[in-house]
Amino acid sequence: MEAFLASAAVVILAELGDKTQLLAMAFAAKFAWKTVMAGVFVSTVLNHFLAVIVGVCLGSFIDTHMMQLVASLAFIVFGLWTIRGDKLEGEDQGSRFGPFGTVAVAFFLAEMGDKTQFATITLAARYQTVLPVLLGTTTGMMLADGFGILVGKALYKVIPAHMLKWLAALVFIGCGILGLYGALGGA
Repeated sequence: MEAFLASAAVVILAELGDKTQLLAMAFAAKFAWKTVMAGVFVSTVLNHFLAVIVGVCLGSFIDTHMMQLVASLAFIVFGLWTIRGDKLEGEDQGSRFGPFGTVAVAFFLAEMGDKTQFATITLAARYQTVLPVLLGTTTGMMLADGFGILVGKALYKVIPAHMLKWLAALVFIGCGILGLYGALGGA
């Protein structure tokens, strides 16, 4: 249960202001929200499944102490990446695949090398389990992008996007620092 909950929480934080959340909002303006969510779901399951397999394989070669160091440093990097932010670079443009295919392909490609994909690899390496991490990261992605689709526009009117981005960044960096403290013998 810990792997599932941690995976969902990490991906929700990683998605705040991420390009795939922006992509969900952009597609929701063009296509039915159900189509967007279905495309996000299919692409997330495929992309994160690959990331989980890579993470579990990496985790089996790296000892626990080293994995905690790597994961802690990765969280700090995710925090800094969140501060830097993401921008859409044409991923929201239509294609010949129809609405569902356009969303699924765009999301799959946008997730390649994205911080949520790296977070998924890191979580799988840490927990050494496939299904709870995959279910957790997929749930986190669906919640974050669903949130972006349904209330993102209204929320950004009330809470500036930069405040949400900074909050997510501080949580990532804080978790990374706590992890480093523990890994280096402080806890």
